[in-house]
Amino acid sequence: MPLNGSSGAGGVNRTSSSPSPGSGDGEPVSLFRLLVLSLLALLTLATLVWNLLVLATIVRVRAFHRAPHNLVASTAAADALVAALVMPLSLAKELSGGRRWRLGRALCHAWVCCDVLCCTASIWSVAAIALDRYWSVSRHLRYTPRARRRASGALIGVAWALGALIALLPLLLGWGGSSYSAEQQRCQVSPEPAYAVFSTGGAFYLPLGVVLFVYWKIYKAAKFRVGGRNAVGPLPETGQVKEASHQPQMVFTARHATVTFQTDAGETWREQKEKKAALMVGILIGVFVLCWIPFFVTELISPLCSCTIAPVWKSIFLWLGYSNSFFNPLIYTAFNKNYNNAFKNLFVRQR
Repeated sequence: MPLNGSSGAGGVNRTSSSPSPGSGDGEPVSLFRLLVLSLLALLTLATLVWNLLVLATIVRVRAFHRAPHNLVASTAAADALVAALVMPLSLAKELSGGRRWRLGRALCHAWVCCDVLCCTASIWSVAAIALDRYWSVSRHLRYTPRARRRASGALIGVAWALGALIALLPLLLGWGGSSYSAEQQRCQVSPEPAYAVFSTGGAFYLPLGVVLFVYWKIYKAAKFRVGGRNAVGPLPETGQVKEASHQPQMVFTARHATVTFQTDAGETWREQKEKKAALMVGILIGVFVLCWIPFFVTELISPLCSCTIAPVWKSIFLWLGYSNSFFNPLIYTAFNKNYNNAFKNLFVRQR
């Protein structure tokens, strides 16, 4: 989601004047800037490839055709669209001298709409995954596969509907005016303060409140259950227990999938599930907050106080937010050995 970059009268005068050496089209590309641009291009490619790999795995492995993986697929689809439609145009803007927009009004509107839509859908999909993990451990008897399938479908619909609403309101209703300025060669989200509050609240602060509340509830439930079990005392040993993995494992074969659940002595499968959910959701939320909060804080404060931010910091905050689309699939796969086995199986089949 592009940062608001409103400039005052002094900024307009500088833009209309002739470019100075080092700030115009003839600016020489330094070695450091060339390295940064190369890293951004690599980040874009890696984000696209990794999310497409997650989508291909979910489509091809029938064991993943279930409600929890539908939420992962929705997040991967949003992140893949960020890498395919948004990040390349952002990189083109970085390549231009002074980080100006030289691709015209039509591409500006398309870029801003895709940016707001895909980033909002990705953020809300993260909140949906957190909610699904919370309901699966807190309502395990009522949260049946059928109820989970309905809930995941509703959450996916809400995520994309909110993204579309926030993205299309400025174009359909003219709320906040144009985001494109041909004179200043600027392309941005509408700087209207009311729209800034609405867009940042709906795209980030509201889902942030949801995921923080969910993590607190998951952590509280896991801590209470472990504390209660320790108060009663350790479970008696019933014979020799072989050393087992802490996490369920799914072994894939060419025709079907076999699921094996293993638990440690004295620890129930539900306790392991709660601990695993708390850890995964905690890391997911931590990375999500670190990636997006600098961008959305400046996105909200800049229109309200008419402040200007250096272009280099705008770019840093923007690309830090984009990097969340790269980290999301890494977090899912790191905490689910089923995906790792599925990736290996996917490549083995293609040989």
